[in-house]
Amino acid sequence: MNGTLDVVVIGGGQAGLAAGYHLRRAELDFVVLDAGAAPGGAWRHAWDSLHLFSPAAYSSLPGRIMPPQQGEPFPEARHVVEYLTDYEQRYELPVVRPVRVRGVHDAGELLRVEADSGTWHARAVISATGTWSRPFVPAVPGRDTFRGRRLHTVEYRGPQDFAGQRVIVVGGGNSGAQIAADLAYDTDLTWATLRDPRYLPDDIDGRALFDAATARRRALDAGRPDTGGIAALGDIVAVPPVREARDSGLLKATPMFERLTPTGVAWPDGMTADADAVIWCTGFRPALTHLTPLGLRTAEGRIPTQGTRSLADPRVHLLGYGDWTGPASATLVGVGRTAREAVRAIAELL
Repeated sequence: MNGTLDVVVIGGGQAGLAAGYHLRRAELDFVVLDAGAAPGGAWRHAWDSLHLFSPAAYSSLPGRIMPPQQGEPFPEARHVVEYLTDYEQRYELPVVRPVRVRGVHDAGELLRVEADSGTWHARAVISATGTWSRPFVPAVPGRDTFRGRRLHTVEYRGPQDFAGQRVIVVGGGNSGAQIAADLAYDTDLTWATLRDPRYLPDDIDGRALFDAATARRRALDAGRPDTGGIAALGDIVAVPPVREARDSGLLKATPMFERLTPTGVAWPDGMTADADAVIWCTGFRPALTHLTPLGLRTAEGRIPTQGTRSLADPRVHLLGYGDWTGPASATLVGVGRTAREAVRAIAELL
């Protein structure tokens, strides 16, 4: 059993490190518990060709600008891992890994954090576990009857694993577009989307997305009409590989199929397509099972928050899960501001 701390941060990815930076500045006693075996968070597991949406300088955590990657205007995922590793070391953040948290419990004045390698007691907890560990696959009829390869974004690495095969990519967001573009040259590709792909203007990158998300949150907080945020601009950032495949006529979407068959997929009009693999680029859900013992969820399954603070227990803050826990808080550039606000609220509470 470990001693009592001011704060336990659960998750050592970008959100957890941003929280650690501000906790250090606030001179609070804290630890960061990370399930990963090494620094980098979800970026360590990204597919080979993944690039950021923004230049390095606009993809930075608080206090340390990401250095540019030579020859890459939009840095690769491995560059982000190197940056996060350096960030953790530069600020001497107390990260303990690998630690898998099993549950957070109410222990009176304190919160008890139980993990596979010990127990911590803290006056407050910041949950920053992200979504990568909870991939979502929709319950499409026949999903389990398909005899080909089935995988999610989290398992995709590169087109070399599918060369010459018939591949169906499902999902009209950024991951679906990027993976479809990756596969467009060396596979027989079908890209299935619920609606026609909505590309953002080619000159828009992560800077504009952060500004749109921030403007939306400020409008909602002030009681003004919803601006629509990022969704009002489009669904897909036209990063260079996506633009190239699209402009070459290789990135064409088809309507979503109705069901899977043992050998492929079928549409409502009777059309079918055989496939060797189906890749689900259908998003993620927040990884929050460790908070279950606290009973924070409503009957609808949500954890109500004001900013990052849980309404049911103000000692608990949720950081980095998307706009519902702060504008653009699931992004490198956006999480710093939200982390600062969360730490400020915790310092006032303590």
